Amino acid sequence: MVNTEKFVNRLNRIIKFYDLSAASFADKIEVGRSSISHILSGRNKPSLDFVMKVVKTFPEVELYWLLNGKGHFPKEDEIENSPPSGERQKTETENVPKSRPSKMAIFDPEQQRKSGSSKAIKKIVIFYEDGTFDAFEN
Repeated sequence: MVNTEKFVNRLNRIIKFYDLSAASFADKIEVGRSSISHILSGRNKPSLDFVMKVVKTFPEVELYWLLNGKGHFPKEDEIENSPPSGERQKTETENVPKSRPSKMAIFDPEQQRKSGSSKAIKKIVIFYEDGTFDAFEN
């Protein structure tokens, strides 16, 4: 579950990083200005569509960082590979390991049984680049 207060802090950080007003941010991600206002005030929680529009519009924003604060903003590879710009400001990154797995782990129910794990999968959600997703529940 997303902590709304911390999500709002990360959203404000993105807005400040790009030197935008809330209204211009809303225009850039193509959502109503009232939607941004309601999210920033804590009245509404962000929808999946909203989150995906932010990630798609601003490639420096990592999905997992935006949702739960794990990762970096801006993305490390974007910082290293981009020339200095008047629009960009240096920001702090959260302390997380620099190494990332190159491939996602594949669930193997047989290996789970052999390992004696008593954990059961409740739900799997797959997010696609076009902003859609599939959810599978056990």
